[in-house]
Amino acid sequence: MNANRPAPGTPMIVQWRKWDGSPHWSNEEIYLGSDRWGDWVGQPQGWRSYRPGRDFTASGANVTLIPHPDAGTGAADHALTVNRRHPKGMRIYIDLAWDLRWTGETDAAVPGGLPAFAQGIDMDLDVIRVVGERGTWVDDRDEWAEHLVRYGYPADVIAHLEARALELEEQVRAQVAPFDDATADVWLDRLEAFGRAR
Repeated sequence: MNANRPAPGTPMIVQWRKWDGSPHWSNEEIYLGSDRWGDWVGQPQGWRSYRPGRDFTASGANVTLIPHPDAGTGAADHALTVNRRHPKGMRIYIDLAWDLRWTGETDAAVPGGLPAFAQGIDMDLDVIRVVGERGTWVDDRDEWAEHLVRYGYPADVIAHLEARALELEEQVRAQVAPFDDATADVWLDRLEAFGRAR
């Protein structure tokens, strides 16, 4: 088992915050395991995602890849979520991130006391792929522009993430692994198997 990772099948939280440290999304997940791309967690249908002022349950199963950390920073710069069946046809949703890493720590601020094994900073920009005519695009550019001013993101962070968003958009559009269907479907099947076992 990798350091700071729970055993496969363990319930956990992926905890997000904003640049100023304020709380953002808490996602209830199950740790599934790892492959060449990184670590995978899954959210069964009906499990919660919540932040101050919003709370909802997953309409269908989804899995999230937290990529292997960058050798220089020790952290990942995005999280890839893939839905099996989504009411709006959303197959892929990528959160651009900063300092996304595995900590193995329990955050006292997380309701329910589940360990927040993975924590990161949500950086506004998202890459989305919807099955159908709309296709793939970079989303939330308006929020990104607003938060550049509000939070004063450093210039190197801005340059890295703006370039990374365009790179990820191109890879998602080309459906190269791990942004293809086959890679995530293996983990969606594993998530369903854990659900049956429980």
